[in-house]
Amino acid sequence: MTLAIPLDPRLTPARPDLADAALRGRVEAARFVEPRPMRLAIPAAALHRAPSPESGIDTEAVMGDALRVYAVADGFAWVQIERDGYVGYLPAESLGPPEPAPTHRVGALRTFLYPAPDLKRPALAHLSLGAALAVTGAEGDYLAVPGGYVFAGHCRPIAATEPDFAGTAERLVGTPYLWGGRTTLGLDCSGLVQLCLEQAGLACPRDADQQERGLGAALPLDPAGLRRGDLVFWRGHVGMMLDRERLIHANGHHMEVSVEPLAVAVARILEKSYGPVTGYRRLPALTPSAAA
Repeated sequence: MTLAIPLDPRLTPARPDLADAALRGRVEAARFVEPRPMRLAIPAAALHRAPSPESGIDTEAVMGDALRVYAVADGFAWVQIERDGYVGYLPAESLGPPEPAPTHRVGALRTFLYPAPDLKRPALAHLSLGAALAVTGAEGDYLAVPGGYVFAGHCRPIAATEPDFAGTAERLVGTPYLWGGRTTLGLDCSGLVQLCLEQAGLACPRDADQQERGLGAALPLDPAGLRRGDLVFWRGHVGMMLDRERLIHANGHHMEVSVEPLAVAVARILEKSYGPVTGYRRLPALTPSAAA
């Protein structure tokens, strides 16, 4: 007899009253629906576990993220983020149409959305690294996007990548720790890894346990052979090696993205929080110069 593999509730758009039509026959629900494609139309929004601003936050969506929308009620939309499949609730007012499709991404750590192509005008909002923008034109040094203008030098074409994801992580040193955060205003451990790998053009699951199961190739459980870009996992935590000895990670001990010797982090985490290292994994995206 073949046993059914349980569906991950984090990634399964199913409630007792409603579920994705694609899950018909796999889950029980009173009603099945086809999702509506939409995008996040604000700089960032927390994805809640329940339709309440007081509910816990699992992750964040950023401007331009493609969304599958299943229901809208009482000011919240029940959605799935296409990037990593995470399911939860966003403020309904954060939703926008799926078109026009993004043409560029923010490549700076953060930038501003202006009401006009003029740096002296009061900014409307800030946009984080990785935010996706649909450019409709250009005026001087600025790109026109829905809702305003963004400095062109802070943007790059949607298909451009930064292969040295460890270098991206280094740019984020000092970013405050935020549970569920995945913007440059605040990051958690797996959010840091996901954001950096996405800048390298690599799809990445959201949470540390998903990343340990799904990313790269497993290495021997011995730190002696680690190199730049390798990932280090604990049960509930992840960090990235900058070289053979130094680890970068978003962590609650320092309450920020910080760099420290791996041996120091391993000893502290063993004693105070997540226990022993559970795995090392190597990813394929480093250039030869970055891997040196």
